[in-house]
Amino acid sequence: MEELGSLAVSLGTAWLSLVFALIVLPSALGVSLGISEAYMWVLVKTLEWATIRIEKGVKKPQPQMLKIPAANGIIERDETPMEKEIAGLHRMEFQFSDIFYFCRKGFEAIVEDEVTQRFSSEELVSWNLLTRTNVNFHYVSLRLTVVWVIGVIVRYCFLLPLRFTLAAIGITSMIVGTTVVGQLPNSSLKNYLSEVVHLTCSRILVRALSGTIHYHNKENKPQKGGICVANHTSPIDAIILTNDGCYAMVGQVHGGLMGVIQRATVKACPHVWFERSEIKDRHLVTKRLREHVADKNKLPILIFPEGTCINNTSVMMFKKGSFEIGGTIYPVAIKYDPQFGDAFWNSSKYNIVSYLLRIMTSWAIVCHVWYMPPMVRKDGEDAVQFANRVRSAIARQGGLTELPWDGGLKRAKVKDSFKEEQQKNYSKMLVRNGSQGSLSAGTESD
Repeated sequence: MEELGSLAVSLGTAWLSLVFALIVLPSALGVSLGISEAYMWVLVKTLEWATIRIEKGVKKPQPQMLKIPAANGIIERDETPMEKEIAGLHRMEFQFSDIFYFCRKGFEAIVEDEVTQRFSSEELVSWNLLTRTNVNFHYVSLRLTVVWVIGVIVRYCFLLPLRFTLAAIGITSMIVGTTVVGQLPNSSLKNYLSEVVHLTCSRILVRALSGTIHYHNKENKPQKGGICVANHTSPIDAIILTNDGCYAMVGQVHGGLMGVIQRATVKACPHVWFERSEIKDRHLVTKRLREHVADKNKLPILIFPEGTCINNTSVMMFKKGSFEIGGTIYPVAIKYDPQFGDAFWNSSKYNIVSYLLRIMTSWAIVCHVWYMPPMVRKDGEDAVQFANRVRSAIARQGGLTELPWDGGLKRAKVKDSFKEEQQKNYSKMLVRNGSQGSLSAGTESD
C-alpha cells in the first residue's frame, strides 16, 4: 500500500508539474507554446474527414441537409410584411375567408415559432463526433465508429481530467489572489495587481475550456468609465471577454462556490453585486450603476442586456435599464462556432454542474469577438430606441437574427397586455384595408 501511495504521489506530482510548465505558466505570461494550435489543426482535419465519410456513407444522400443552414427552420415562411399581405387579400370589404390568413400564421407558430427554438441548442450541419449531437447521423462505417470511440476516450480520460485540473487552479488562484490584493489600501498599485490577477486567472480558465478566441477590431475595446454590452449565450461569456481585458461585473449575489468567488473578487475589483431584493428596485440599481460610470478611473461595466442565455443564433430584446444610465456604450458581438462544442446554456434543462461537464467534455470552445465603435444616445432618442439600435448593430456584426421578443419568455408566459396589443394591430390592419377597399369601390361607382 505504501508503494502504491508513493506511486500515486509521484504521478500526481509529475502531472501537476507538466500542467504548470506547459499550460499554466505560459497562460500567465500570455504566450503560447503552439500546443493549442496543433490540437486545433488535428481536430479540424479529423472533423473534415468525418464529414466526408458521412457524405459517402449515407445511402440516400440528402444534400439539402448538409447545405441549408438549420436556422432556416423546418417550414418555409412567407417573409412578406403582414400589412402588405393583408392588403393583398382583397380589394373590397372584409370577407370571412380572410381568417384563413391568421389560421396559417397560427399553424406556423405552433409548428415552429421563432422564440422557443432560441432556447434550445442550435442544430449542426454535420456531426462533430459528439454523442449528444448525433441526431441525424447514425452508424455509417466501422472506421468512423472507431474514431468516435477514440474520441470518447480522449475527451473523458485525458481532456476532462486536464481541464478539471486547470479549472481548479484557475478558480483557486482567483479566490486567493483577489483576497490578498483586496487587503491592500485603495491605490493605483492595488488596481494594477487586481487587473493582473483577473487577466491571469481568466487565461487559465480559457485554457481549461481549450478555448480558441479570435478578437477583432481591438482599437474599439471598452474604455474606463464606459458600459460594455454584449449578446449572451453562456456563463463563460464573461471569461471570454475578461481574457482580453478587465471589467466590472454586474449581477445578482449567489451562494455556494459562485458566492465565494463573488465575495473574494469584489474586495479587489469594483464589481457591482446586488441582493435579490435590490434587483427588484430598478431605481436603486440604476443609481449604483450611475455612480460607477461617473468615476472615469473605474473599469468599464460589463452587462448582458438580454438577461438570459440565447442559443448563439439570435439576439433578443435588450432591457432598457442598461441604456438609461448614460455614458458611452461599447457594443460587443460574441459568436461561438458550434462545430467544436455547444457553448449555449439551457438553464431550464441543465443545472450548472451538468452544463460545465458538457463544456469540459466537448472538443473545444471556439468563438469570435467583435469590438464595435462606441455609441451614444442621440438627441430625442429614448432608452428603448437606443437599446434597439445597439441590438441591431450587434446582430449585424455577429451574423445573428434580430428578434423583438423578451428573453424572459423562456420561463414566463406572454403577458395578456401584449396579446391585446397584437389583436389591436390585427384589427387596425383589417379595418384600414376594408376602408380602403370601400373607398376604392365608391370611387369606381362614381
